[in-house]
Amino acid sequence: MALLISLTSLFGCGKKAPDNPISSDTTFYDLSIEGIEGGTIQMSDYQGKYVLCVNVASKCGYTPQYKDLQALYEKYQDKLVIIGFPCNQFLNQEPGSAEDIVSFCEKNYGVTFPLTTKIDVKGSDQHPVYQWLTTQPLNGVTEHTVKWNFHKFLVSPEGQLIGSFPSKVTPMSEEITGLIK
Repeated sequence: MALLISLTSLFGCGKKAPDNPISSDTTFYDLSIEGIEGGTIQMSDYQGKYVLCVNVASKCGYTPQYKDLQALYEKYQDKLVIIGFPCNQFLNQEPGSAEDIVSFCEKNYGVTFPLTTKIDVKGSDQHPVYQWLTTQPLNGVTEHTVKWNFHKFLVSPEGQLIGSFPSKVTPMSEEITGLIK
C-alpha cells in the first residue's frame, strides 16, 4: 500500500494540504498541470525526453534567462522539453495574468516551450509537480528547496530526477547541457 506523505511531514502542522496530495508511489509521469492557455500538460507525454522544469517570473533579475531557455529548447528539441512554471512567490515578481505572462514571453523572448498556470513552488500550497521535484521520499534522490525564481530541475527520459540547479546556473551552462546526452 502506498505510503501517503503526511501533512505534518510534508507541510508542517496547521498548513493546508494541496488538493491532490501524492504518494511515494507517484512517478514523475503520473503528474499533470494546467497549461497557461488551457488544457492539461501531462508529464507522461514527455516520456523518452529530458524535461527541464523552471519556475519563471517576468520581473526578476534572472528573467533574461528566458532567452537561453528558448535557445536550449530549440537546440535540443528532439530530446528535451522545457516547462516554465510561472510563480509569484518571490517578491511578487510574476504579478501578471496568464495573458500578460504569455504576451510578455512571446514578445520579449520568443518563447515557444510550454508554460503552466501560475503555481506555488514551495509552502502549504506547493503544486504536486514541485512536491515531487523537491521531496526525497517522492523523487527518490534528495531534498531540494526552491529559493528563488529560475531554479531548474532536470528529469531524465526515464522519469528520474538527475539535476537541481540554482538560479545563477544558466540554461546553456555545461552543468545542464552536459547531462543532456
